[in-house]
Amino acid sequence: MIRPNFLVPGDKIGITAPGRKVSPADVEIAMAQFESWGLHPVTSRHLFSTGHSYLAGTDAQRLHDFQTMLDDDSVRAVICARGGYGSTRIIDQLDFTAFQKNPKWIAGFSDITAVLLKLSTLGFQGLHSTMPILFSKPDAAPSVLSLKDALSGHFHPLYAAPHPCNHRGKASGQLVGGNLSLVADAIGTPGEPDMQGKILVIEEIEEYRYKIDRMIVHLKRAGKLRGLAGLVVGHMTDILDTELSFGESVEEVIRSHTRAFDFPVGFGFPTGHANPNIAWPHGALAELNVAEDRSTLLIH
Repeated sequence: MIRPNFLVPGDKIGITAPGRKVSPADVEIAMAQFESWGLHPVTSRHLFSTGHSYLAGTDAQRLHDFQTMLDDDSVRAVICARGGYGSTRIIDQLDFTAFQKNPKWIAGFSDITAVLLKLSTLGFQGLHSTMPILFSKPDAAPSVLSLKDALSGHFHPLYAAPHPCNHRGKASGQLVGGNLSLVADAIGTPGEPDMQGKILVIEEIEEYRYKIDRMIVHLKRAGKLRGLAGLVVGHMTDILDTELSFGESVEEVIRSHTRAFDFPVGFGFPTGHANPNIAWPHGALAELNVAEDRSTLLIH
């Protein structure tokens, strides 16, 4: 898996929004932060477009902006302003020819999982990380610091406390995944992930328990759990339940469908829709150790 060059002071980075709308105030906060790191942030042409009521511009505008960032050799990293929804509407129209000749970091999470999965099918690493929309959160400092360090070549280890649903063990392999909904959505598309021998990372927000059950069952039926090296479960944020309760916690749902497999499963890792959301390179080699006292994900 090809790893883009790390950033140095003076490098130009682009901010664009392939999904949901983003506010100028949030982008201004992030730009000031990037400038304090010695980087030169620039925004895409239609970043604050009113061309769509929910999305950050029309499909054509968002496609133009993302394509321009991919093609501009002077832009050394593309930071997605936020997730939400919308990346899958344009992902298959993007041309990665110039990117493949001069790869750069593309960073984000949530809906940006679709972009990271696409990069993986092309043989390139991406960066699963916090985004400008979240920089102003009072507890965002560790997440933002991990993004800064990752862009400059230092990846923080991810640690998790013991959990009763853990399945102990050690594994090594490439990291793949991100938001569970986007991982499941990618099956049968050009961005479908190869999970054989990989460490799968999943996280989710504001989904019903039965829908998480359905997505895990989907992965299992599609053969995506068979042959996994390991499973890392990140933040499961604001998970919902129906009036007639599903009767199982989200952790019990996941463990029940992975019990037949022998790979290690670790819950509670700091990645996803809560802080800390520690940056990790999608497609990189990593070591997972789910032990009695602590779970650890070390990135190479």
